[in-house]
Amino acid sequence: MKNILIPTDFSDNAFKAIVYAINLYNGEACTIHLLHTYTPAIYQSEYLLHSPGQLGLGDIYRTESETKLDELKEKLITNYENPNHQFVTHSAFSILMEAIDELVESKGIDLIVMGTQGATGAKEIFLGSSTVHTIKRAKCPVLAVPFNFEYEKPGKILFPTDYEIDYKSLLIKELLYIAKIHKSTIDIMHVRSNYELDKERKKNKSKLDDLLQGTDHHFHELPDQGIIEAINSFRPKQNSNLLAMVKNKHSFLENLFLKPVINQIGFHTTIPFLVLPYHLLE
Repeated sequence: MKNILIPTDFSDNAFKAIVYAINLYNGEACTIHLLHTYTPAIYQSEYLLHSPGQLGLGDIYRTESETKLDELKEKLITNYENPNHQFVTHSAFSILMEAIDELVESKGIDLIVMGTQGATGAKEIFLGSSTVHTIKRAKCPVLAVPFNFEYEKPGKILFPTDYEIDYKSLLIKELLYIAKIHKSTIDIMHVRSNYELDKERKKNKSKLDDLLQGTDHHFHELPDQGIIEAINSFRPKQNSNLLAMVKNKHSFLENLFLKPVINQIGFHTTIPFLVLPYHLLE
């Protein structure tokens, strides 16, 4: 039984992410955990001031949260009836990441699915701050789903890498799982520098090749260029409909996420983005 966690603020953006997950794991036995957190600032400040008039405000927010979660659950059961899927709701007076961390640990979450912030241009999809923080902290894979993406089977998965990672099966477990159930092709993309792969990178590439045995996969070498430019130019040629990357301490993703302005964190892509945390191996 796969455990999938989907935070929701009851927006269309969040609903689209839920629908994508339902379709992606349509034939798989899953428990889909729907999480809503609430931390009304007025309640926190008034509570600290011991204002009797506000002490019951938390109960109001909790009741509203639980009611909306129940309504969402019923909507999903009615519209996407699937005996393989069961829905569990979680309402928490908590900061989102703290609630996510607790559920990942207590429920054995395999994957977190979140919507992106939405489109700011014809081709530009930016990750919202909640998604960014989740990707940075989560102890399991995170799948970000663009708002305007209409579900399609992930037949072609784009997997950029620099071969600096000592790949192990646990790290790419979710990637392999998705590829297996959808009979996907994985295109491993490497941006070539001005020098040959060193001994360590060659070993990591060979190990990745071994781990992908049994899965249709191909290695591609691209001319030296920026990683975003490479993804943007290569993805349309391959008709990729899922992007997967590993986030480790020295990766492009980690460096990108350290930038102070959230709007700098983006991909010119309209496909779902699976982030695999390297600390799965630590």
